[in-house]
Amino acid sequence: MTPPLFGPTLNKSLALLVLCQGLFMVNNVTFIAINGLVGLALAPAGWMATLPVTGYVAGGALATGLVARHQRRHGRQRTFQIGLAVAILSAGACAWAAWTKDFWLLNLATLAAGYYNANGALYRFAAVELVPEDGKEKAISWVLAGGILGAVVGPNLASGARDTLAGAPFAGAYLALMGVGLLGMGVMSQIRFPALPGQGQGAATGRPLGEIVRQPVFIIAAAACSIGYGVMNLLMAATPWCSATGPICNSSPSHLSPPPPNSALVGS
Repeated sequence: MTPPLFGPTLNKSLALLVLCQGLFMVNNVTFIAINGLVGLALAPAGWMATLPVTGYVAGGALATGLVARHQRRHGRQRTFQIGLAVAILSAGACAWAAWTKDFWLLNLATLAAGYYNANGALYRFAAVELVPEDGKEKAISWVLAGGILGAVVGPNLASGARDTLAGAPFAGAYLALMGVGLLGMGVMSQIRFPALPGQGQGAATGRPLGEIVRQPVFIIAAAACSIGYGVMNLLMAATPWCSATGPICNSSPSHLSPPPPNSALVGS
């Protein structure tokens, strides 16, 4: 007999986590799509335009250890909620930076938003704790499939909210992301995760990090992930950047020059 499409794996908690993953990807897609454009308008030099994109990715990497410690101390749900709170506050700071044309505040805000990025990356792994043993693979697949929501909503949110606030392109998109974060907090509050092994204990109980990173399987996985995310960020950041700059986005050294004052982002 062919098993049902959804089956017992997709329970209420997992379905809500799938939605959280979708909202997380809405944030990611919108952030990466517009951070380079806003950076292009505000950066003192053209080569600095993608620093806000770098800040978000680097912030996620730097926050990984902190998120792990918070999850061990506070559990899944509370730490995920903290991540969503950081997302809301950092999106508000980005909106203020776009409004006041403060390039360095934009970079600090996107760096701080990396804490949410590091939290959201754990949604797929938390999914296996919400289903029976034989449904773990499907649970991960369901959560990853939730990213389709980000692919559809993210670009439309970025373009639709671009001119919401006159004189500050994309500030409205950052404000919309605050709403996305609030919705995520509401959804996350309805999910009950089981306690993690060793939760509430101060000391780590796993293998030392040095032992883990020396494993060939870890090195291969990290390299593959780096290449994949590098290509993705290049395409998602460079495509709108080149669309906005037009002639200056070519193979000549002119792309290192400050953005022209009549670029698509600044002039409209």
